[in-house]
Amino acid sequence: MHLNGSAPPLTPTRRRTVGVVIAAVLLLVGSLLLAYPDRADAAADPLISHGKPATASSSEASGLGPQNAFDGDPATRWASAEGEDPQWIRVDLGATANVTRVALSWEAAYAKAYRIEISADGTTWTRLADETAGNGGTDDWSALSGKGRYLRVYGIARGTAYGYSLHEVEVYGILDGAPPQTGAFTVVAAGDIAAQCTASDSDCAHPKTAALAQKLNPKFYLTMGDSQYDDARIADFRAYYDKTWGAFKDKTHPVPGNHETYDPAGSLVGYKTYFGAIAYPQGKSYYSFDEGNWHFIALDSNSFDQSAQIDWLKADLARNSKACIAAYWHHPLYSSGGHGNDPVSRPVWKILYGAKADLVLNGHDHHYERFAPQSPDGKATADGITEIVGGMGGAEPYPIENVQPNSQKRISGQYGVLKMDFTDSGYSWSYVGTDGKAKDTSPKYACH
Repeated sequence: MHLNGSAPPLTPTRRRTVGVVIAAVLLLVGSLLLAYPDRADAAADPLISHGKPATASSSEASGLGPQNAFDGDPATRWASAEGEDPQWIRVDLGATANVTRVALSWEAAYAKAYRIEISADGTTWTRLADETAGNGGTDDWSALSGKGRYLRVYGIARGTAYGYSLHEVEVYGILDGAPPQTGAFTVVAAGDIAAQCTASDSDCAHPKTAALAQKLNPKFYLTMGDSQYDDARIADFRAYYDKTWGAFKDKTHPVPGNHETYDPAGSLVGYKTYFGAIAYPQGKSYYSFDEGNWHFIALDSNSFDQSAQIDWLKADLARNSKACIAAYWHHPLYSSGGHGNDPVSRPVWKILYGAKADLVLNGHDHHYERFAPQSPDGKATADGITEIVGGMGGAEPYPIENVQPNSQKRISGQYGVLKMDFTDSGYSWSYVGTDGKAKDTSPKYACH
């Protein structure tokens, strides 16, 4: 069936399709963008269904409820009662929205025929799209145009003898009354910063990286741990870090590294004393904040094995309403440097990956490195997380030792900072040396 009478039928992009059919799908997507030029950038619209209230016609079991399809976790799912048609799942977006895209991730029990519908009141429904020959996998409807508060997927015919089951239903668009997007901004980031030296020592690097960071004049600064060597005592923070990077402390969002735990006065005592509420804005050593269309998550990788931080992270992501997500902490999951890969970060990566996070920044290894987008298990994938190791803020460099898969660029021995450029729908960066020259420039990435 067609939308709007004689309009061309909308067809979802299918991730399972292979071979020559891929070319046909790409041609079709291209024709859709030509047919709907004003929606060519629809993929940049934010996800508006995450964590929203959901209902369904039925659920196979209490652990397979409709809320699972909107939790951002690909391991959970909604499943309807078996062997019965029709069945439906519905989400309340919380306000009237202009819906531009819907992505469905089917479990093995998929719909052979279904409709995507939208409603202002949850009673009267308008059809957005039809599927009459579904084959499961992921259906990505990227050229939709409809307005309403409620959206539902209405299953008409099952593709198997079971019921209907969806891992995720993702609705993208613009909510009425949403704050306007605020445009581009720049961030400067680095880790592993202040050795116990001052500008009077010509070999002291952190005064030089601080001067560069200040000259770049970003919206704010991120530090990825080990801000002060060797034991992060408050006296050392005041004698070294404060004389350089401390010049813009009030614009800094720090996280602790392992050296901040070595303080003889107690783990993180000097760090917390020096930064105060800047490092503990929400009463913990981990926190989050928003800028523009981005959600930033500052984590303490010294305590990734503690459930309190993991539970907080899940809840924080569930509350997030921004389209783009960046997280930063000290210990990298992947690194080609002396410390190498640190599996302590893998559970956090899995949570972030499930929430479609875009970017992770780390330190710990004293070099610069960028990776292609990848999954928590190290598989290169377009919907993966981009990781940057940026541990060249001033501490003695480490050599590259074991190049990891998906590592695209590595620089050791040159101090510098990351100059991160963020927009409402994407990001890119340069690694800038203390001589002011870009040593590496990334591709431009779109948010997931």
